[in-house]
Amino acid sequence: MPGELPFERPLVELQNKINELRSFTSEKDIDFSEEIKRLEEKAVRLSEEIYGHLTPMQRLQIARHPQRPTTLDYVQRIFQSFIEVHGDRQYGDDAAIVTGICMLDGQPITVIGHQKGKDTKENIRRNFGMPHPEGYRKALRAMQQANKFGRPIICFIDTPGAYPGIAAEERGQSEAIARNLREMAGFEVPIICIIIGEGGSGGALAISVGNHIYMLENAVYSTISPEGAAAIIWKDASQAQRAAEAMKITAPDLHQMGIIEGVIAEPRGGAHLNLDEQAAAIKETIQAALEDLKKQNADELVESRYQKFKKIGNFTYKK
Repeated sequence: MPGELPFERPLVELQNKINELRSFTSEKDIDFSEEIKRLEEKAVRLSEEIYGHLTPMQRLQIARHPQRPTTLDYVQRIFQSFIEVHGDRQYGDDAAIVTGICMLDGQPITVIGHQKGKDTKENIRRNFGMPHPEGYRKALRAMQQANKFGRPIICFIDTPGAYPGIAAEERGQSEAIARNLREMAGFEVPIICIIIGEGGSGGALAISVGNHIYMLENAVYSTISPEGAAAIIWKDASQAQRAAEAMKITAPDLHQMGIIEGVIAEPRGGAHLNLDEQAAAIKETIQAALEDLKKQNADELVESRYQKFKKIGNFTYKK
């Protein structure tokens, strides 16, 4: 298993034993079929035990997996004729945000998403998926054009958060995020958001004010990282697992609370193990959401988006 995570090691070690026995059988012509069958059955049980009871922190580890698919991975498999748009027309082009125009089943679509790298060199160029203000202004420019020409907007969210550096603050990071929140609330076209990895704080929210929000099964969505919350609350970042459980950052928790519309299943072990299958599941969700949102006119789209976010945080407690 490529890039296995710590909690996956027992399963990886068992799979290695199975592969060794198969190799030994082939080389020495000795029948180990019964032993291989027994170990394979054990591997299935262990896999169900591990992936069927993932903790919030384990899901976060999968969401941060270095080989986890990125926005461009999905764009290449879901949409056709993608033309990328660069620059915010004010300062420059931010590689941590990708956006462009494409087609989905013959319909023009505007796509926007955070973009991480797959290796150190690309991550440095993409700033590890943490946008500067020009990235959010580029995204806004693309969304304004989509609204003008009546194109639905699809957003892919995967960021630890907006870049907190001094230069970003000097160029108006907070203002750029706030402007996106305000403008997205009033767009008269369908907005569908998919959280594909980390949905971190305002950096994620700046492109996720949508009519429908979905999360991949092992994605997370939170106002702060568990490590950051633990450092603030308990003055100890090693309490991150405790914080993750308290914060309710996982897709099932957020779906139960009504913050997202649905959870998109992942291949067992994570999206990185079967990219084509994952892309097909996301495409099916987008198609269904678009069909649903087509039933609403412009005013209804704005009002439903307003009501969606208005009710977040309102709970009725039973005595």
